[in-house]
Amino acid sequence: MLVLMAIEDMLADFGCTSITVAGNIEKALALVNSEPFDLATLDVNLDGQRSYAVARALNLHGVPFAFSTGYGEHGVGDGFGNRPVLNKPFNQTQLFEILKGLLADPKGHPSSTLKAA
Repeated sequence: MLVLMAIEDMLADFGCTSITVAGNIEKALALVNSEPFDLATLDVNLDGQRSYAVARALNLHGVPFAFSTGYGEHGVGDGFGNRPVLNKPFNQTQLFEILKGLLADPKGHPSSTLKAA
């Protein structure tokens, strides 16, 4: 919870005015399917489950996103290895660079150096 609060503070510092958080797969899917998102960061592990179903839903809705994980870049699977990865622990500068890259290249290609799901 403290990490989540720190990320929310970082996003607010960037000027994000609407931040949405989901702590599990079901809530994340409900949000992705019911609300428009400018972009998202998605933890690979949501409440003990891999979040690839949410990643597929984000793709379906055309939402640019990056994974956040403590598993490293090799911890992203299920066909999403080309997605940008924010390795934990990360700082405000690293988060900013990932988000800036997503906004510059919505498809999230790794050549790229607001709401969070």
